Amino acid sequence: MKNAVLTLKSQMPWMKSELHRWLAASMLFSVLLVLARTVYTGERVMFFLVWNLFLAYVPYFITNWLQFNPDWIQKRWKFAGAFLCWLLFIPNSFYILTDLFHLRSYWTMPMWYDLALLLSFAWNGLLLGIISVRQMERIMRLLVRYKHEMYFIVPIICLNAFGIYIGRYLRFNSWDIIASPFSLAIDILNILIHPITYINAWGMIGLYTFLLCFIYITIQQINKPAN
Repeated sequence: MKNAVLTLKSQMPWMKSELHRWLAASMLFSVLLVLARTVYTGERVMFFLVWNLFLAYVPYFITNWLQFNPDWIQKRWKFAGAFLCWLLFIPNSFYILTDLFHLRSYWTMPMWYDLALLLSFAWNGLLLGIISVRQMERIMRLLVRYKHEMYFIVPIICLNAFGIYIGRYLRFNSWDIIASPFSLAIDILNILIHPITYINAWGMIGLYTFLLCFIYITIQQINKPAN
């Protein structure tokens, strides 16, 4: 166990500093697009994207922290706390995809610019989420034995799709598990207990589960050598 944890970094192709630099540059580009839009229009309507991107970065930070601090993986109580925190924040990474709903034909800014801006944030959130899920899956393999990685990936992706619905339509945030735990629990129970009433919710959750699984697997396959 200890040797496996200590060699975890060498098993991660995305632990290379080059990827970190490109991700940082891509996120900086997104922020600069918002700043340029604000300077040009005098409006701050897109500033929420910067906050959403920060929330998307949190789970990525957690999995990187675990890899650079293997003692947190070895001590189960530390890892359990980190994993629960990661589980609460990981839906924020994929939630940014739904910020594409904010594309509007504003007269102060060309639609092509806002489209590029929203796509850049969605792309960064998606990358942060996929890399973080992949990192956590590698870590979990050291702690739990399972035959195939999809036994971990599919439930996590499903929970992410569920979290996207809760965030977009029920307007709950990750910290509401502390700030409004009863309201959050009641709304979640209603969705689980009355699936027919919430048929549209389950439709969205199912659709986004398949979509995110296909995106995850496709990006994962890109890293493999061509036959």
